[in-house]
Amino acid sequence: MADHAPSDEPVEDGSGEGLNFGTGEASPALIEAGRKLFASPCEFFYAAQALDHLPEPRGTEVALAGRSNVGKSSLINAVTGRKALARVSHQPGRTRQLNFFECQAGPIVLVDMPGYGYAEAPKDVKRDWQGLMLDYLRGRTNLRRVFLLLDARVEIKTSDLTVMELLDQSAVSFQIVLTKADSVKPNALKAKQDEVLALAAKHPAALPHVITTSSAAGLGIDELRARIAEFL
Repeated sequence: MADHAPSDEPVEDGSGEGLNFGTGEASPALIEAGRKLFASPCEFFYAAQALDHLPEPRGTEVALAGRSNVGKSSLINAVTGRKALARVSHQPGRTRQLNFFECQAGPIVLVDMPGYGYAEAPKDVKRDWQGLMLDYLRGRTNLRRVFLLLDARVEIKTSDLTVMELLDQSAVSFQIVLTKADSVKPNALKAKQDEVLALAAKHPAALPHVITTSSAAGLGIDELRARIAEFL
């Protein structure tokens, strides 16, 4: 994972200084395409709480999935350059529907999926919103990519592994995105990057490249934009 490996300089405060969040394999032209894509208007247009309530397909959909409190809403706001396009909540498990955001230059549609793995949610609620997520992955014809968000600060959970297996079974290609990386010291971050890259290699639907990000510090955002712009 040399593309995202941290530098040899120590970081004592976890601020992200001294880390290399390079653009990986994304070319300058693709990075510029990503910048232009998200310089265009990106607006929320639909929310679905059941599979039969999904909007008619329009453009190419890329979805963001992850455990509750992994930072999906913050990452959507960082990628689109909008401070409050996706609502950021301090209550894990708050998002219980599929939220659709259209970027007019594409058209590219970002889909904020319900967070999974929130232990304190009632069982019937977890079943309803996680079932919606799984049904969407299996049946959405214009879904081209899932970005699976993993918190760089915490261990991989059983629920993460379950979702990866489902993505394999559904033949939906996915790419792992590490979030909140500015809060991790270089050696620990390098170990996490190596761990998730090895994990991706075990899943046929996973791309063999991991994007390392921080919404707060803006790290890795250009690369994520570029990867989305590939579908233009």
